[in-house]
Amino acid sequence: MTRPPDGPSPLLLDMRDIQKRFAGIPALADASLCVRSGEVHALIGQNGAGKSTLIKVLTGYHRKDAGQVLFEGEPFEVHSPHQAQVNGISTIYQEINLVPLRSVTENICLGREQRRYGLLDWNAMHAEAERLLSRFAIGIDVRRPLGEFNTATQQMVAIARAIGFSARLVIMDEPTSSLDEREVGVLFSVIHQLKAEGVSVIFVSHKLDELYEVCDQVTIMRDGRTVRTAAMKEIGKLELVAAMLGRDVAAVEGHATAFGERDRSRIADVMFSARGLGAGQAVRNVSFDLRRGEIAGFAGLLGAGRTETARLVFGADRPSSGQMTMEGAAYHPDRPADAIAAGMGFCTEDRKGEGIVPEMTVAENLTLALLPKISRNGVLDDSRQREIVERFIRELGIKCSGPNQKVRELSGGNQQKVLLARWLAMNPKLLILDEPTRGIDVGAKGEIQRLIRRLADQGLGVLMISSELEEVIEGADRIFVLRDGVSVTELEAEAANEEKVLTAMAHGTSASSGATT
Repeated sequence: MTRPPDGPSPLLLDMRDIQKRFAGIPALADASLCVRSGEVHALIGQNGAGKSTLIKVLTGYHRKDAGQVLFEGEPFEVHSPHQAQVNGISTIYQEINLVPLRSVTENICLGREQRRYGLLDWNAMHAEAERLLSRFAIGIDVRRPLGEFNTATQQMVAIARAIGFSARLVIMDEPTSSLDEREVGVLFSVIHQLKAEGVSVIFVSHKLDELYEVCDQVTIMRDGRTVRTAAMKEIGKLELVAAMLGRDVAAVEGHATAFGERDRSRIADVMFSARGLGAGQAVRNVSFDLRRGEIAGFAGLLGAGRTETARLVFGADRPSSGQMTMEGAAYHPDRPADAIAAGMGFCTEDRKGEGIVPEMTVAENLTLALLPKISRNGVLDDSRQREIVERFIRELGIKCSGPNQKVRELSGGNQQKVLLARWLAMNPKLLILDEPTRGIDVGAKGEIQRLIRRLADQGLGVLMISSELEEVIEGADRIFVLRDGVSVTELEAEAANEEKVLTAMAHGTSASSGATT
């Protein structure tokens, strides 16, 4: 492993030769991470590479088996994330760890409440919350419950809370996964501001382009080990991917566009049609068609109405206007069960909140929607379940110790495969995929993308929602751009490029486009 070069900034964090085993199986094997003061340091690797375990050792969630941690030149060992926070290390997790029923102020000031004459000083705390959020150019009513705001705003509140603890090191785990382009720009401005103030940031992300925009150094992990540390300006994107995967650079060229070649001959007749869908302000006028064997992509900024439209299609919410047809017949789902009966499946964007059941096994998660079909008189047919589960583990390449492993122990990519398998086991005709590769490493992302193409080649209609423009442009056969709850533009894949899609997302128009409404 190469060490960061000597420079004027002293080492803030020095983790050396960290080891950690679970049930005798090594999760970390001589992992190291060095971060200088005022440095933005990327920590990358495939899911399961050891990034999360290393961070959890640092923040007191796990105790290391061997190795040394120095923070500000002194031995450092804490026994809880709160203790780490009090000592200057704050972590912002991908799954926002706040209290939605409490106010924004309470979430930001939790653990460092201000008092006056023994009573909570709400005026002072409201002012403090507003001051911290103003750094993100966010002006919201800090007295309102956090749960009333969208995910992006909640993410900003989490960052404001970390900054409020006067952190000297802020760990950001996939911080842009729920942010639109403008909000990402605001976040990066705040990161640069923190850097100028001497605060260090460990930036965990699978979006490689972001690393080059905001990070100074990168540490790459693979199989629980640190395999390389380098300056971002000295390492190319293909080198990053090759180091993460343990392959030669030549072997990973073209890896980013993993969907494969389009075969338009496989696309058949219209399977699903929506006209004038509306539901409050979130969805006001959306129209689109989906054909058999086609991947239709929904593009749009955060708040454009993409997920809300998908929920209407799947019966999770009811439309207030518009019509839908499925295979030529009127389609009026009152609940998801109606959509499932019509041949639909829905992989939600919130994989951990609405998708997997963490404490259940792979087998239980995979067959959750299938239980009525593999049970007789209320008794589960174990052999039938085992047959189905083993088939999908094999066909989708789900990496697990076996059907009885807890799904929470799997990497993000393999959890997503379990969700896909759950719906594929139902033999659907139409599959809705909301952010199918969010928070998944580059290797698993390629596997998921190739699987989506293969499913379409087999005649499945796929409606794919993604905030990654490259994924939509490379993967979709047609792209529907939504803006403020309205479908404003339809683009054929051959005519689509980033400029056209971005223009439609921002202004509702695109050169050489065919609007659907």
